[in-house]
Amino acid sequence: MLPGLSDEQVRALRRVGRAWGRVSAPPEVWHRALPVEPDLGAFPARAEAGSAWFGRLVPLSPLRTRAAGGRRTVEPAGPAAVGTSGTGASRRVRRLLLGAPLASSAFVTERMRKLVALPVLSADALSSVAYGPEAMLAVLVLAGAAGLAYSFPVAAVIVFLMLAVGVSYRQTIRAYPHGGGSYIVAGDNLGPTAGLVAAAGLMTDYVLTVAVSIASGIAAITSALPGLTPWTVPLGVLVIVALLAGNLRGIRQAGALFAAPTYAFVIAMFALIGAGLVDAAGTGFQPVAPPVLPVTEAVGLLLITRAFSSGATAMTGIEAISNAVPAFRPVEWRNARTTLSWMVGLLIAMFAGIVGLIHLTGVVPRSQETVLSQLARLSFGGGWMYVYIQAATAAVLLLAANTAYNDFPRVLSLLARDDYAPKTFLRLGDRLAYSRSIVLLSLAAALVFIAFEGRTDALIPLYAVGVFLAFTLSQSGMVVHWWRRRDPHWRKSLVFNATGAVLSGLVLLTAGVSKFTSGAWVALIAVLLFLLVTTRIRSHYTAARAYLRLRPHAVELPARTGAGPLAPEIPAAGPPGRPGPASDRETEELPEEIHHLSVVAVATLDLAAMRTLAYAASLGQPVLTVHISTTEDEQRRFRAYWSLWGDHLPLQTVLSPYRAVVAPLVQYIETLHRLNPGLTLTVILPEIVTRQRRYQPLHSRTAGRLRRALRHLPKIVITTVPFHLP
Repeated sequence: MLPGLSDEQVRALRRVGRAWGRVSAPPEVWHRALPVEPDLGAFPARAEAGSAWFGRLVPLSPLRTRAAGGRRTVEPAGPAAVGTSGTGASRRVRRLLLGAPLASSAFVTERMRKLVALPVLSADALSSVAYGPEAMLAVLVLAGAAGLAYSFPVAAVIVFLMLAVGVSYRQTIRAYPHGGGSYIVAGDNLGPTAGLVAAAGLMTDYVLTVAVSIASGIAAITSALPGLTPWTVPLGVLVIVALLAGNLRGIRQAGALFAAPTYAFVIAMFALIGAGLVDAAGTGFQPVAPPVLPVTEAVGLLLITRAFSSGATAMTGIEAISNAVPAFRPVEWRNARTTLSWMVGLLIAMFAGIVGLIHLTGVVPRSQETVLSQLARLSFGGGWMYVYIQAATAAVLLLAANTAYNDFPRVLSLLARDDYAPKTFLRLGDRLAYSRSIVLLSLAAALVFIAFEGRTDALIPLYAVGVFLAFTLSQSGMVVHWWRRRDPHWRKSLVFNATGAVLSGLVLLTAGVSKFTSGAWVALIAVLLFLLVTTRIRSHYTAARAYLRLRPHAVELPARTGAGPLAPEIPAAGPPGRPGPASDRETEELPEEIHHLSVVAVATLDLAAMRTLAYAASLGQPVLTVHISTTEDEQRRFRAYWSLWGDHLPLQTVLSPYRAVVAPLVQYIETLHRLNPGLTLTVILPEIVTRQRRYQPLHSRTAGRLRRALRHLPKIVITTVPFHLP
């Protein structure tokens, strides 16, 4: 979060510090005038959190505050509601739907063992056998029985592709043991533009994962309950709303909760395949002839390639494990590779088994009932086992949709980190979830679902483009990676990744050409728009950063505070404690009754921050600068920069080990107020103001969040110092 300073900026920082020294009181004067003890302790470390299955919430408070005499005491947690907006009825409705804000907590990801990681990370991939084989057959059936005869060869090529891509991602895990999604791999090895294109494919994939999974899940329900078919679109939108509300509440399912639907689905599929094979054995494995079908297209290369690209959507979600390597227990990369192998093995077995059953039973796709439902009716009738298979299918598909709610915000936060998306997507919301990313995903998925009337066959053509665009760039990036690194066994790894890249590229080309008029053009347009928007955002951030760079002659300096008869005197202060009245009631009516402390919140040392510091110092009141650091390295670097500047004002750095920034700042200010109720705290922040209003959302709105979080406390004033970009 803290940008590094170049050699030129370090020299500028020293020159600015010397200029400050000529006009400002000596640092010891500012430190002596401070009416508070700034060191309020530390937030709990990760090791102090209790254990859980997959995730946990840990309190960021209480701060271990320093009491009189230097001993540490524990202060009670404050009631801050970070980010809470709205008043009256709207706030009550928000609390009812989303729950009370978790202002003082942070989420810690747990390490997973393989049996938990498999269902958690494989739900998307394994659930795709519910619609992948049917999508392939839906194209082949257009050529009648002659087209269905190609189901085995096409399925065999898809199985080979699954194996090749799975082996390729095993190499990715070895090369990127800290997680290597398509955006990271392509960006590192093929350049920023390739990384952006891969991210565009991923974002499209996640939106369509929600739409397709929900469409398939609703289809499983309506197959068992045909009377609900006219309500397909309202039911799908209702599920999206439920997923939106659940994820905005910050729900983090435990491993057991994730495991149940996925393992239930795997058991259901193997039970279905086993029962079907037993039935087929009674007839000597003689396939049942399919019904007479109208022929609307001739068998040709275009038809075969369309069927291949549709069926290949059964591979969606294969890369999920390579993204989440750090979430495994040690040895992380080895456990991740083992889990990936299990997933690919299960995926191939279920896909091949379902295709084999379809061939043996003569089942063909029907608009009113899914292929899986037909197979289950043939094997189990309409009994409890049929209900179990349909329920397990619907559950795992809806769970697969929820998986996108974890991955989409993660990729968007990486883009925001790299200046390709608004910085607001980096921050957690009231319930410690990426609220804005979740809302954006839900709106996009709902629009796609409604536009295509919740039909899986209509959504599949859009799906393949994004999936295999990310696959192709990721595997191509790995080829470049091995060529550059030339580690032991690099040739074998390069061959595996090159095979995956070529096959994925062929599927991408096939899907783009054969399904262009069927809807693939929508995905291509979405990718181009994504590139246009992200590059514009990056250009703005680059220009803003260049303008905010430290330049000695552009830095504002405070009025002379340490010399001259007209210089304002910094108020003297006694020992740190509670100046002023002991009560925190707002009873001051005369200026001399108000005891000030200016708290300047600074994220980095740039022109906007320097102007804010100059403004605070020019007021002639005690000043305390606060910086929230998310890592110990950032904390050390900021203190080093502060020393280079000259340490002119008192500085307190607060280490927040959970990536949260605003919540720890609120807690620090609350604790400072609680220990010094007689002080009026004026919290001063820099504010970036853009000339073009459309770029304003790209910059922080921390002041508004602080106002909402601290408005319940007396004697706290929030003010901003605007810095206008040209």
